[in-house]
Amino acid sequence: MRLAYLGTPEMSVPPLLALHEAGHDIALVETRADARRGRGGRTGPSPVKQAALDLGLRVSHDMADLVDAGSELGVVVAYGRIIPGAVLAALPMVNLHFSLLPRWRGAAPVERAILAGDDVTGVCVMDVEEGLDTGAVYAMAEVPIGSETTADELRRELVDLGTRLLVDRLAAGLGEPEPQHGDVTYAHKISPDERRLDWRRPAVELHRVVRVGNAFTTFRGERFKLHAADRTAAPGAAAPGELVGDVITAGDGQALRPVQVQQAGSPRMSWQSFANGARPADGERFGDEAAEADNDDTVGR
Repeated sequence: MRLAYLGTPEMSVPPLLALHEAGHDIALVETRADARRGRGGRTGPSPVKQAALDLGLRVSHDMADLVDAGSELGVVVAYGRIIPGAVLAALPMVNLHFSLLPRWRGAAPVERAILAGDDVTGVCVMDVEEGLDTGAVYAMAEVPIGSETTADELRRELVDLGTRLLVDRLAAGLGEPEPQHGDVTYAHKISPDERRLDWRRPAVELHRVVRVGNAFTTFRGERFKLHAADRTAAPGAAAPGELVGDVITAGDGQALRPVQVQQAGSPRMSWQSFANGARPADGERFGDEAAEADNDDTVGR
């Protein structure tokens, strides 16, 4: 089949490679324009553009080019832009979406499923309409979410499963899609504040934030990231955010045991490496909200 492919980030690369390997004629790869990437701030291509160039495929940053590319079908995987109705009218498209629609329509379905404590998610091959992920579904597959599964791990599993589902479905013929059924929820992008660890919250919720990635708190007045942590029982009564041994107490009396952390201006390291250098003491507090709570108590006295 002669295809156009629309995608941008790293997770969009495996489906592109698989479609090419399966023998599809990819007439055009549409992706986001080059942007500053990495710490150096140098302008570079998106992961999909680089993969397409490596395969010798034509690349465009202008969606108008999709109309005249001579493709039979467009395949969309995490493209990151709204596709105009005029383009959809000229070229039918399917989308590989990483949730069990209609749950978690939108930009961050993997992260929202973890934050909500969902036990299962999945992937859909769906028709592309002008509405946000409203199209009928050609194929769907489920994936369980473990209590320790991170967003990165879940995303890799979904991409692998979704790639196979997409290739198999195109090989067999799309057939007739089925309308979405169930309650609609929206997966809005994760804001920076949602990644902040508020130690007054229950440990299970804090652990989900860590699993989503780039979770942060403060320690000794500076930003402090938790890249990995285990949920555990607190060894005794302590205030939210208080360090007791090697665990930080949460608002429900449970705790997180940091595993991999990062101080401001430093690389990632194990908690033990951090503790060997910083020597945090029992009773020290993590999080700005701890100081805010203390200030509130002082005002009230």
